[in-house]
Amino acid sequence: MTYTTISYEVIDAIATITLNRPDARNGFTADMADELGAAFTEADLDDQVRVVVLTAAGKYFCVGMDLAAGGAAEDMDDPSWVEWATRVARPMTELNKPIIAAIQGPAVGVGVTVTLPADFRLAADDTRFGFVFGRRGLVPEAGSLWYLPQLVGLAKAKEWMLTGRLVDAPEALAAGLVTSLHPQESLLDAAYDLAKDLAANIAPASAAVIRRSLTAMTAHGSPEAAFALDRKTIPHALRSADLAEGITAFLTKRPAVFAGVARRDLPELSEWLRESI
Repeated sequence: MTYTTISYEVIDAIATITLNRPDARNGFTADMADELGAAFTEADLDDQVRVVVLTAAGKYFCVGMDLAAGGAAEDMDDPSWVEWATRVARPMTELNKPIIAAIQGPAVGVGVTVTLPADFRLAADDTRFGFVFGRRGLVPEAGSLWYLPQLVGLAKAKEWMLTGRLVDAPEALAAGLVTSLHPQESLLDAAYDLAKDLAANIAPASAAVIRRSLTAMTAHGSPEAAFALDRKTIPHALRSADLAEGITAFLTKRPAVFAGVARRDLPELSEWLRESI
């Protein structure tokens, strides 16, 4: 795909996906939805990529849906139609690589909900978040009615979504919405420091099992589904070359060099997760 609303590049095993409509405050469009979904899929299919960083150009992360930019003409009654933000959130959820969102400035509406499937949300200390849907006559999207309570609890999710008020960075950190706060000028450095650590030290297959299974297991009211999944994933891990490398590296006090590839080494993971539902 040719990207016009975002940019995509891979350097040293890290794919960077950048919202790139700074003149429109990175307003979210149907084209951006499709391009983001394609970019996350591209990163997942690239076995050289181990971590994805999601960021935005300019002072604003994303001020929400830019309805004036088109997309409303789509046939939303078509059974095959997929809601725009879901086109991004679903491939993010199913990605085999860790995702780090680096968020600066306002992140409002879809500008915050689209980051919820990420594994880490690093924010500038002046960032403001807004689940403003009710104030616009809208409703939340991107699966955020599921994701937000998982991250901050049901009471806080209701408060933020029903009032639609802006949430400052310290409150977001205290509630668990964001992982850490940073001065805006060092936000990307912090995101890439974390990305480099994950890319260098975490086995790709392990990362895939951990991030996707944690999300899947939240659907269950007991650990029984996790026990059933463990019966599949643990034998697989015990037979893997990555385990041997990890133990050898630990015993010899050197960095591990994991050669495993999640997409190749875990062909059964999606099936295992479906069986646990």
